[in-house]
Amino acid sequence: MADAQNPTPGSDFSEAVGRTEESFDCIALDRACAMAATLGLGQPPSAGDPLPPGWHWLFFNRFAPRGELGADGHPKRGGFIPDVGLPRRMWAGGRLQYLAPLAIGADVARHSEILSIQAKEGRAGRLVFVTIRHRISSGGTLCIEEEQDIVYREADTGQGPKPTPAAAPEGAAWSEEVTADPVLLFRYSALTSNGHRIHYDQPYARAEEGYRDLVVHGPLISTLLQNFAASLKPGAALARFDYRGMAPLFVDRPFRIEAAEGEGPDELVLWAKGPDGEHAMKAFAVFS
Repeated sequence: MADAQNPTPGSDFSEAVGRTEESFDCIALDRACAMAATLGLGQPPSAGDPLPPGWHWLFFNRFAPRGELGADGHPKRGGFIPDVGLPRRMWAGGRLQYLAPLAIGADVARHSEILSIQAKEGRAGRLVFVTIRHRISSGGTLCIEEEQDIVYREADTGQGPKPTPAAAPEGAAWSEEVTADPVLLFRYSALTSNGHRIHYDQPYARAEEGYRDLVVHGPLISTLLQNFAASLKPGAALARFDYRGMAPLFVDRPFRIEAAEGEGPDELVLWAKGPDGEHAMKAFAVFS
């Protein structure tokens, strides 16, 4: 087995599967109010209100000392998630079940477990997919169960054409335009303790990771889609939300969050549509 700090391309990292971690936090009112202000919501939340869907990503994020950060702004590889030997990290998607409300002001606990680590070969080289399950509880009640997919990729070489994104679906019943400006990206990074430089350091994003500009956070897009879905089903509770990133979105380039009815009365199909019509994120929502 390869050393965790110097993994070889053939490493399967099976020793890390099943690894667990416990975290504790408080659903702080000031942070929820800051999120509402960041998204431009008119009415700030109050203590005791249920936390809106997707806002749990503001919590349980360790603010690592500067000396423990890598060149990309993330904590250095290793620890709970092993060093897989690839420099670029991307939040690829996930599956959420909302089982009970999380009250603003409540103390919360999160149990995390690595479910799988899989190495694959893609068009752009080697990829490693890590799936983590999070269970978030408050007062002994399980409130959110989540599977989060993270993909690690090789360094950008600048060689070869970029893949052409697929076209977004047509036939939206509801559509809303969003422009993620640099202030929104900065504030969301701060609220989620996310130091990844692709969201605020343009020269790094372009030269080191091969993006055309600052990148809109995947969880921010997912949160916008979840809140959009909730607004379309007033009086119902979001029970399940599955999402997958398809193509990046960039700063100051307006995109659309869109939805259509699903097969059942309590279902919605949603997507994010880039400024050139590209399919940036796909999602599926179920209400109860």
